[in-house]
Amino acid sequence: MDYDIFKSINDFTSRHDGIEDILSFIAQDAHYIFVALLTALFLVPTRWGSPNLRRGVVAAAVAAGVALLVAHGITILWDRPRPFVAHPHYTHLLISHGTDPSFPSDHATGAFAIAVSLLLRSRRVGWFALAFAVVVAFARVAVGVHYPSDVLGGALIGTAAALLVWQPPVRSRLDRLSDTVGYQYERVAGRALGTPVGAS
Repeated sequence: MDYDIFKSINDFTSRHDGIEDILSFIAQDAHYIFVALLTALFLVPTRWGSPNLRRGVVAAAVAAGVALLVAHGITILWDRPRPFVAHPHYTHLLISHGTDPSFPSDHATGAFAIAVSLLLRSRRVGWFALAFAVVVAFARVAVGVHYPSDVLGGALIGTAAALLVWQPPVRSRLDRLSDTVGYQYERVAGRALGTPVGAS
């Protein structure tokens, strides 16, 4: 069933150039988009944004790091061949990719760790990030580098990591770290711009 779903998605994408181009871009470069989003959310002054969003950025970075470490450990234990390796004659590989283990998807792992971390802090930003994480996961299947179970596994690992850093003992420490770093950033930025910290 996993292969059948993969094949249907991959075949459909390969027959539609417009969709293929968009999904190929997302499958390859989604991490740059997430980095840009997190950077922008962190750098927005609190008088325009929210301390919660900045805390969410720090939580997202930590959650993604934890999730990717877990994912890497799994790939060491289980060397699952990617679809284009296991089924080279029936897979449309739409992007260049190495033959490292397929399960779990690092892209889905990181995307969901970030998205769920942001969702726990801000519904508006979080739902946008979560929707994009779903598109990223779908794109990785569509271009031929992952099975659906690879991205589902990554999504579950990323979500679990986000929930782990949401636990009060961890959350309180990350919040203090975020507030300290954020205050220092705004202090330096305020001096550079000639605007006192907290001024409107």
